[in-house]
Amino acid sequence: MSKRGRHSAGLLLFRRTEHGGPQVLLGHMGGPFFARREAGAWTVPKGEYDPEESAWDAARREFQEELGLPPPAGAAVPLGEVRQTGGKIVTVWAVEADLDPAEVTPGTFTMEWPPRSGRVLEFPELDRVEWMGLDRAREVIVTAQAVFLDRLAEHSA
Repeated sequence: MSKRGRHSAGLLLFRRTEHGGPQVLLGHMGGPFFARREAGAWTVPKGEYDPEESAWDAARREFQEELGLPPPAGAAVPLGEVRQTGGKIVTVWAVEADLDPAEVTPGTFTMEWPPRSGRVLEFPELDRVEWMGLDRAREVIVTAQAVFLDRLAEHSA
């Protein structure tokens, strides 16, 4: 599949708080490229899928793979799709649910690190997950994904 044709799908969990408005669950991307970054290093738990799989099924599968927890039951609110800078098309649904970030067991990936060293290391897909308010989330989420926060805010209004 060409880089321009890649598709990802994910679930954006949200919960309502008594005084601070909705919070969303975002994951900080794992691996050495994002280790020291905050802005632009947080994402909706998501992953790529092939054309044979539906985006909805992929979103649920990827939630399980990335967080090590079953996807939550409940009504899903379609938040649409966006095209990220690298060309990947990301489709997201919001689901109202609560989970304890301490229960997350992230999936992992391997890569050669440092580059050209011959050493292959394993890294978590997401090195941490955190509940955050929409304002904080907008400061740190991958730029193209901020539209999902806006769409969730419209839905929650």
